[in-house]
Amino acid sequence: MSTSRHARMLPSVILETERLRLRAFVEADIDDVYAGCTDAELQQWIPIPRPGVRYTRQDAEQWCRQIAPGMRTGGEGQQWAVVERGSGRLIGSIGLVRTLWPAMNTEVGYWVAPWGRGRGYATEAAVAVSRWAIDQGFLRVEIKAATGNTGSRRVAEGAGFTLEGVERSAMPLHEGRTDLAVYSLLPSDLARSRTPARGGAPRADAAP
Repeated sequence: MSTSRHARMLPSVILETERLRLRAFVEADIDDVYAGCTDAELQQWIPIPRPGVRYTRQDAEQWCRQIAPGMRTGGEGQQWAVVERGSGRLIGSIGLVRTLWPAMNTEVGYWVAPWGRGRGYATEAAVAVSRWAIDQGFLRVEIKAATGNTGSRRVAEGAGFTLEGVERSAMPLHEGRTDLAVYSLLPSDLARSRTPARGGAPRADAAP
């Protein structure tokens, strides 16, 4: 987490797209966070809570109550619960992480629970968050995905990010390590292409 004197706190906002509402995590999300984060496919590529350690309900509780809100107040970025507007059910998480305020760089990280996959929700959320980040003045927004995680890489590409290269053996998994494909989005990329990805421009409302 950034502890630099340059660190800032992003505004607390709710983002809405065609099908999704991105809001703060609440107590009622704990069960769905736990169910989503213990999914074997998710755990294959995202070794939470840390490599070699089993995810527990206590981890979900800490995420919703302390870690997610603390990332904004601590200056690291922001986290949103991704919720279907139609059903109101949580289907994943997305956020800005590893924010470097002096450089105005940040990274989009996300996961989608099994019951929300295959509908383009992650791409829609990534469009909303990345465009909002650029509206906040960020000059570089990244997505990093394990090279073998084809689903996550499709999200980056669908959201209009450009593949720059591969960081070799960059992230530990529960078993072994993985290379990371590095994608980026710059303000100039959006200036060149005015056609939004699915979901269109997000609507931002101040959170209560």
